[in-house]
Amino acid sequence: MKKIRFECDYGEGAVWEIMDRMMKTNLMQTPGYGMDEISESARARIRALCKKPEAEVQFLVGGTQANMTVICSILRPHQGVVAATTGHINAHETGAVEATGHKVLAVPGKEGKICAQQIEELYRAHWADGSHEHIVQPGMVYISFPTEYGTLYTKAELQEISRVCRACHLPLFIDGARLGYGLMSCKNDLSLEEIADLCDVFYIGGTKCGALFGEAVVITNPELARDFRYLIKQRGGMLAKGRLLGLQFDTLMSDDLYFRISEHADRLALRLREAFTAKGYPMLVDSWTNQQFPILPKEEIDRLSEQFAFEFWEKVDEEHSAVRFCTSWATTEESVEQLIAAL
Repeated sequence: MKKIRFECDYGEGAVWEIMDRMMKTNLMQTPGYGMDEISESARARIRALCKKPEAEVQFLVGGTQANMTVICSILRPHQGVVAATTGHINAHETGAVEATGHKVLAVPGKEGKICAQQIEELYRAHWADGSHEHIVQPGMVYISFPTEYGTLYTKAELQEISRVCRACHLPLFIDGARLGYGLMSCKNDLSLEEIADLCDVFYIGGTKCGALFGEAVVITNPELARDFRYLIKQRGGMLAKGRLLGLQFDTLMSDDLYFRISEHADRLALRLREAFTAKGYPMLVDSWTNQQFPILPKEEIDRLSEQFAFEFWEKVDEEHSAVRFCTSWATTEESVEQLIAAL
């Protein structure tokens, strides 16, 4: 029996609007490397949505390339990046950042989040150490919105992190691989404009939010934009047929498409959340986005695995584990109903 898949939010291709436009422009001749008119249109749309007319916008092929390229473009050789132990760059990218020669300075997070106090304490402890020149210097801060646990930073939390980062001269980078799902969460109190204001660089995720592939890096701090395209090329993130990236974001950012498809995924995920809790299953974290983490007994995991694909997350005790069910822009009402009926 073919399984219904809930293990990730990039298992399908792309929204039909993108596929249709790719077909219609298939034989269109353009310059390469994202210097075409469609990519310029996408940049203009993103700048307008962020209310950042001077922002640098560049398109990379994937999240790992975006994270690695942004981070190594900011840090000097002796510096590292502060991140949660569960942060994607620390736990899920095969040491891509550290392979560039920069250490990830991991701090314990709560439900995937770190706080301003942790950042300030780490920064001050470094400079208070008499041997600080022998230790990797904190050079920037990395967070995800939403986090790897589907949780969200509040406006107050992000404002405080931004304040500390600026006081300590630590550029703040926000991984937005699932940005749409965070922005459209019913519990979110941050706008795209506010996110752009509070950090130095972030990216709008496409791979997990309706595109075939690709991420749009938005650099709001002009000091960090210098020579960034050189680094994209050097790190393998620059696509020769760059218009394929620009076209996808130009389409996603038109007619609120990006936000509408993200809201769809969140709404279905919350239906799953309600169904799990109604059956008495606790949740590992308080996620209000497209990732849900119920704690299930082993026999229920085995039974559901016969019909559905989902991801093991962590062992809770000898008989229970937390698993992840992930909805996407393409998840259907019917698939969710079948899962709910199977509980």
